[in-house]
Amino acid sequence: MSKERLYLFDTTLRDGAQTNGVDFTLADKQVIASMLDELGIDYVEGGYPGANPLDSEFFASKPKLDHARFTAFGMTRRAGRSVSNDPGVAALLEAKADAICFVAKSSAYQVRVALETTKEENLASIRDSVAAAKAAGREVMLDCEHFFDGYKEDQAFALACARTAYDAGARWVVLCDTNGGTMPHEVETIVTDVLKHIPGDHVGIHAHNDTEQAVANSLAAVRAGVRQIQGTLNGLGERCGNANLCSLIPTLKLKTEFSDAFEIGVTSEKLASLVKVSRTLDDMLNRAPNRHAAYVGESAFVTKTGIHASAVLKDPQTYEHILPELVGNHRKVLVSDQAGRSNVIAELDRAGIPYEKNDPKLTRLVEELKEREAAGFAYESANASFDLLARRTLGKVPEYFKVEQFDVNVEQRYNALGERVTVALAVVKVDVDGERLISAAEGNGPVNALDVALRKDLGKYQKYIEGLKLIDYRVRILNGGTGAVTRVLIESEDENGDNWTTVGVSPNIIDASFQALMDSVIYKLVKSGAPA
Repeated sequence: MSKERLYLFDTTLRDGAQTNGVDFTLADKQVIASMLDELGIDYVEGGYPGANPLDSEFFASKPKLDHARFTAFGMTRRAGRSVSNDPGVAALLEAKADAICFVAKSSAYQVRVALETTKEENLASIRDSVAAAKAAGREVMLDCEHFFDGYKEDQAFALACARTAYDAGARWVVLCDTNGGTMPHEVETIVTDVLKHIPGDHVGIHAHNDTEQAVANSLAAVRAGVRQIQGTLNGLGERCGNANLCSLIPTLKLKTEFSDAFEIGVTSEKLASLVKVSRTLDDMLNRAPNRHAAYVGESAFVTKTGIHASAVLKDPQTYEHILPELVGNHRKVLVSDQAGRSNVIAELDRAGIPYEKNDPKLTRLVEELKEREAAGFAYESANASFDLLARRTLGKVPEYFKVEQFDVNVEQRYNALGERVTVALAVVKVDVDGERLISAAEGNGPVNALDVALRKDLGKYQKYIEGLKLIDYRVRILNGGTGAVTRVLIESEDENGDNWTTVGVSPNIIDASFQALMDSVIYKLVKSGAPA
């Protein structure tokens, strides 16, 4: 039996740009469009030409896309104007794009209050705009804004908006849950009615996530018969975001209800790059990835407690609904204060650390782990520090160098321009094979200064850490009062793009930071195979 085709439409470059704190540069847009194309997305919406200089420049020349159709977004002609006399429509028609996605109100209330025009004029605007773009040789679609609320308020008018676009030549008529408040059962019921008027292979869904149901609403619409889904990478979007393509794509590919009936442009090979795509976007935006995101999150296939870990080790899919590798993720059995021997062994296997199953040191490692976590260490969040703890307990970490002393000072003073500045200075004394090395460095804070000074000169080991850099620093106070204990997590990255996290705990934040910094450097030396 042949499968029906589902089309994926990405709005990350427009809807995603409406996310609080997200701003795309022109270079960002070009890279993301190429990444979406390579993934297998059918339509990449680039933005709103004419709305701002950046989008206008983006549409001045069409990106080289092998698969996706580059799409421009904008409003239908304004009330009281002709298509030829509307600058917004003109910008869309001039844009170097394969397709045009118009947006129009499909709620009688919105037409009356927001647009301050009549239903008849709104329908004429839809008809004229779609027809003009169709005549210009573009693939045309219409986002029916506020469709589900409009349908509940004035069913006949909402349907008339959708039908007018289809009759005028729209390839896709997209039903928008603009305020994100529609329930899945409502979506299925309303879409079923719409498909009595417009064929399902010309209908799409655009869901917002204000009730955390954008993915569910999109799937409900597919079950009811729509054949285009709009969404964003990582669910970016204004307010609570849009339907998350990083959740929708694997569900469509791997869940038999959908995979047996439909095919999408994302191949199994490309599906395995989904985690990389998701995290690449976060890296570009300097955002911390959502650890608990479905499919692509760092914790999506994590097991922590001992009884569950034992089950996972015997049968991985006991607590996993898919194989993590299918989306480019991996299984992780956490080591923590709840860990048993099986957790620790699983983590040693993952890290490639050799051990003997009957070695009594394994028992000591479990005990040490629990003692240190009770003191505030968090090894489930610090893979590199666990690696070193395990190697040290099993007797497998060389003493590359010894820190004899470090000193950190913070001074506030006036600079040569008469500006009041705060400067941190750190001095570190290390012993490398009997040779004493002293390094000093300034930084924009005490930890930065300490980090630079520590890595400034490690003698014969310096070449192994040249590509090492600190990329994230997080602090948590574990208990209040004057005796507060501080936990520091440091994420590091090397020249190969590999990253790891280390942890330090102390009542003194500088001491905790130094522990984490030391672990990071030593882990890099171990990872690089530096000789003792």
